Amino acid sequence: MAVLSTSEIEENLQHLPGWALIEGEIVRQATFKDFLSAMTFVDQVAVMAENAQHHPDIDIRYNKVKLALTSHDAGGLTKQDFEMARAIESQIGKSGA
Repeated sequence: MAVLSTSEIEENLQHLPGWALIEGEIVRQATFKDFLSAMTFVDQVAVMAENAQHHPDIDIRYNKVKLALTSHDAGGLTKQDFEMARAIESQIGKSGA
């Protein structure tokens, strides 16, 4: 899959409030009401990621979940990263973050 240009990345980020470009990855942090809610969300993301065969880096700190996406095999951000970010974003809304 082709690596996106800077302008393509900026365009995609305009449609993903809460996501930011940090050191070559798109990153989002979500805060949940408690640890169990955060873990439920992570479990849902894990299923989506496995189905898509595209896995985010996930950092869990009690009720805060940080997700980071990049396509390591392509050497940068691709369309697949933004597709996964949109799927994650829709799940954040359903999970009460």
